[in-house]
Amino acid sequence: MHLKTRLAAALLLAFAGIALPSIAAVPVVANSAAAPVPAFDLDADVNQALKTFGVPGMAIAIVKDGQVLAARGYGVRRLGEPTPVDGKTLFEVASNSKAFTAAALAMLVDEGKLNWEDRVTDHLPGFRMYDDYASGAMTVRDLLTHRSGLGLGAGDLLWWPTSTFSADDIIHRLRYIKPATTFRDSYAYDNLLYIAAGKIVADKAGKPWGEAVRERILAPLGMDGTVTSVARMRASGNYAAPHSKVGERQTVVEPMLAENAVGAVGIDTSATDMARWMNLLLAGGKLPDGRQLFSAERARELWTETTPMKISEPPPALAATRPNFAGYGLGFNLRDYHGRKLALHGGALQGFYSRVLMVPDEKLGIAILTNAENSPAISALQWRILDHYLQVPASDWIRLYADDEARSHREELARQGQAVAARAARSAPSLPLAAYDGQYRDAWYGEVTIRAQDGKHVLSFSRSPDLTGTLEHFQHDTFIVRWQARNFNADAYVTFALNPDGSIARMKMAPVSSETDFSFDFADLDFKPVKPAKQGQAKAGG
Repeated sequence: MHLKTRLAAALLLAFAGIALPSIAAVPVVANSAAAPVPAFDLDADVNQALKTFGVPGMAIAIVKDGQVLAARGYGVRRLGEPTPVDGKTLFEVASNSKAFTAAALAMLVDEGKLNWEDRVTDHLPGFRMYDDYASGAMTVRDLLTHRSGLGLGAGDLLWWPTSTFSADDIIHRLRYIKPATTFRDSYAYDNLLYIAAGKIVADKAGKPWGEAVRERILAPLGMDGTVTSVARMRASGNYAAPHSKVGERQTVVEPMLAENAVGAVGIDTSATDMARWMNLLLAGGKLPDGRQLFSAERARELWTETTPMKISEPPPALAATRPNFAGYGLGFNLRDYHGRKLALHGGALQGFYSRVLMVPDEKLGIAILTNAENSPAISALQWRILDHYLQVPASDWIRLYADDEARSHREELARQGQAVAARAARSAPSLPLAAYDGQYRDAWYGEVTIRAQDGKHVLSFSRSPDLTGTLEHFQHDTFIVRWQARNFNADAYVTFALNPDGSIARMKMAPVSSETDFSFDFADLDFKPVKPAKQGQAKAGG
């Protein structure tokens, strides 16, 4: 599991921060069906997870009954350097920013400045979806609930990886993205509508989303270390470097700039500040001084299911994690575990992965922030900590998730090997290679270019500087683009279809690996030729 579940590899064990001694070395009941489970010891468990999953650094926050039980760091901020992560080290938390957008809108509802059932066009007059009915019927609530009809991650290539589109450009281009289902028919996670939601927050505040969130949420909560841009994160001095896998080796990479996607992403925070955020949510929107930042009614709405979600079957070894219900509220996933309702969310950008989880009935909150692309490490610790505080029989989640990760990766490598073995290796392209050069345009993304360069043929996305790669012939009229940014783990098939006269009719793309992050939504692109490239060069457009 690479980017799809955000793998990472490397280890260094160190920690700094604050915590109460009562957390460590508390015995739990072992799972009789497996080897004895070690007694719960937060420090030992986290360090074991760092080592097992190759995560360079991690920060953990745990709150219970309004008290902060842990806000501490483990490992290092950057591989190759000794500086440890501590409780105030900043991490990009990506989609865990969505809850801040939902809360900001909830505050506007409290103030009577909008209603959840207002049409989006009442607040963004230029808002349009591909479908006319969805354009007129979509409400502010719909922006937050992943039931728009868009497919999984549809349109994410407008901002992922870093692009030159503005937020307004992205919102405008929603009208060109074809739906995958009918409006409000089913759940499919999207980011673009949260960008639109962030735009409403900014417009109502008369200032950028980041400034509005800081003034209205972060400052009253005392989240003084939290920032809303990568530039400010770097200026803080105490921030974690992102790490991605290149092949099987962990590598430090540049933080992903996503200033055009605020509302969906944008918060850079620490364990210390996330503890404050979770306590606010668990207190029904009430600040420590007793004031309501947003009403208890609005707080309940955030954790009320709006969109049902299909329950998938986990691997047998992880069967205990299967929920009885699953849905999405406003900025939060909702599900159950051992009879308790959970409100949670994950967040991922290149080089970072995070999860925030709360058990409302237990007034329990857990935040796990990492500087690596590894979901299994977080999941293993999430269930390990939950088992302890919910006082249920424990499982050796670190071992179980490590085994499942290895199995899944072996199967994916085998699948790719079978695809290579089954290809028509001796087949040749239908046309001379130069005939594939030129400009191609997709309705919602814009233009890409294929050009000859140094004896190779290079595909470049006009508005995404890092999406440039070399085409290698795979079979017939299908090539594989190998991106120069190898940490993407997102090489893609590029297939050309011909007209009866032998000219190129269209170009389609699809990820080579099932482990590729869904935000590389290549499969949604449908390119048509614009014009052939001149010999040896092509003009980028878009």
